[in-house]
Amino acid sequence: MTTSPLFYQAGPAMPEVSHGQGVFLWDTQGKEYLDGCSGAISCNLGHGREDIRDAMLAQLDRVAFTYRTQFENAPAVALAEALVEMTEGELEKVFFVSSGSEAVESAIKLARQYVVARGESRRRHFVSLRPSYHGSTLGALGLTGYQPLEAPFASITPGSIKVLGPDFYRQRDDDRDAHIRRVLDETRAAIEAAGGDTIIAIVVEPVGGASTGARLVDKAYLEGLRALCDEFGCLLIFDEVLSGVGRTGTWFAYQQWGVAPDLLTTAKGLGAGYYPVGALLCRSEIVETVMANGGFQHGHTYAGNPLACATGLAAVEAIRREGLLDNVRARGAQLQQGLESLQSRYSWIGDVRGLGLLWGVELVMDPVERTPFPAASNLFAEMTALAKEEGLLIYPRRPLNGLAGDHFLVGPPFTISESEAELLLERLSRALDRLDREVVAPLLDDVAAATANGITG
Repeated sequence: MTTSPLFYQAGPAMPEVSHGQGVFLWDTQGKEYLDGCSGAISCNLGHGREDIRDAMLAQLDRVAFTYRTQFENAPAVALAEALVEMTEGELEKVFFVSSGSEAVESAIKLARQYVVARGESRRRHFVSLRPSYHGSTLGALGLTGYQPLEAPFASITPGSIKVLGPDFYRQRDDDRDAHIRRVLDETRAAIEAAGGDTIIAIVVEPVGGASTGARLVDKAYLEGLRALCDEFGCLLIFDEVLSGVGRTGTWFAYQQWGVAPDLLTTAKGLGAGYYPVGALLCRSEIVETVMANGGFQHGHTYAGNPLACATGLAAVEAIRREGLLDNVRARGAQLQQGLESLQSRYSWIGDVRGLGLLWGVELVMDPVERTPFPAASNLFAEMTALAKEEGLLIYPRRPLNGLAGDHFLVGPPFTISESEAELLLERLSRALDRLDREVVAPLLDDVAAATANGITG
């Protein structure tokens, strides 16, 4: 057996994929998997779509690559117009990239160049949440609040000011309103400590991704952030790399609460897994100010690539044509009901949270104190492996700054049917049964025995 020259992250050997169709994938041994997480919450339209293939082939027959300083191309213009329309005109300008990390890097650089163009070069800090995830390139990593990813690069990364965001599951305030007030007060204090006139922007995921397991914000929190930005003269950036392009049941998650940002990043599902494409959207005044002061000093070889944009346009048109936002909401309600039913069966499922087809399930050792399982037990990895054995793909991480806790995301393609969603829940139920029997019960017995020995000893 030869060793592959590929390397990614450490982990067990993986099966080799053979093909995919709809919400299913098969490996070369013939085993079927229901794609319960759209790959990396990216393959929003499922696998093997002929309409996307046809749009890509048609563009290939015309031209696959042009460079943005030499030609404009119709797919890029049309996709930009579609994205602006999706924001209902709240964000009027678009800059295309190839990934979420690139979109966030672009937002960082455009925001900085904007304040410099306004004569406010003293603004040099960003504010972001801990935990959070905004990408793995060094600029985006500086915004990210996930300790294992940050640690090796902390000394060479321009880090942001990290503050806590809302945590409606673990908060211990008197009520939800008090929790939001406290979080906003702490954010204000961090801004004032750094100097309000040194802040470029506050950067937030309206719905958390892998770093928090679909942790939600709410309208009062986003309105509070908007007010802080307006008071201190800084920008509000929403990272919707994962939650955008329909994942939550609206085109963008921020539309669930009606608070618009100044800049927005998106990627992942924009190309529906068929070709890498991402975008930075922003208010026209930001672009006009920058362009009037020497232009945006930034760019990528594949920015506005015609093949990428033709793919993204075909994906957006498919969502519109097939009314898939309605299906996201309907199947999301079905999954919510099913996940909450599973939660009632297992005391160690602490929280079920999410919107549309983006759901997080957090596992806890003590449901009253919300104590996480010991980190060394790697329950999130055990759960993912068992689900895969049962023919279901889910997306795991740790919700407590990457150091502790266990959660997994459920986020199937928008095309999932009612019966396929039921199959997803059935396979998940089998995996949870096995986790309870094979891992959790022995682990809790060991903890109880250790506690008893400690008390009697």
